Amino acid sequence: MPIYDDALESYVRQEFSAEDQILRTIREAIPRRGLPAITVRPEEGRFLQFLAAASQAGRALEIGTLGGYSGTWIARGLADGGKLITLELEPAHAEVAQEHFDMAGVADRVEIRIGNAHELLPDLSQRGPFDFVFIDAEKEGYPDYLDWTLANLRPGGILAAHNAFRSGRVADPHNHEDSVDVMRAFNQQMGADPRLISSVFPAGDGTAFAIFRGS
Repeated sequence: MPIYDDALESYVRQEFSAEDQILRTIREAIPRRGLPAITVRPEEGRFLQFLAAASQAGRALEIGTLGGYSGTWIARGLADGGKLITLELEPAHAEVAQEHFDMAGVADRVEIRIGNAHELLPDLSQRGPFDFVFIDAEKEGYPDYLDWTLANLRPGGILAAHNAFRSGRVADPHNHEDSVDVMRAFNQQMGADPRLISSVFPAGDGTAFAIFRGS
């Protein structure tokens, strides 16, 4: 039976995902600066760093910057000379994120683009194929983001998407909130696509992830 609980979460965080002072400062500053307190947890951030490193990412993309916490983890996992492009709708959020990237010493590896991700992505196709893509934006946009990613991810590249569990609501067959239905369909699409080897990292709110086999 499942045994992962708060105690094991704390154990994993302590043994494998300990934040340094910079990451802790960034995470704690995000809600104080008026941004939503919805950033990934430390063990989720470490997982993103692992995935970026596992894909030997020279070209990485993040859809949803928020305050730069997840982006800092990803930037730390990039290959030498690698670059993370991160997309943020809100200029105020992007300003905070830029300060945090500067603080973390990764600003030379991160390029923030401000605007609607659906409008920014077509131009980014020219910068691909990408080695690693992380999706953490409005849930209704996830299906379109997945389609774009599969068209712009190199074979062997890795994609990840946050909030796969929607606070556990995806497992409730009676829950049909719009964002839950979208996330449920997104998970099903990832799990059924023969081009992907996929699963969910079950810490926090769940991170769906996959290796792209190629078309």
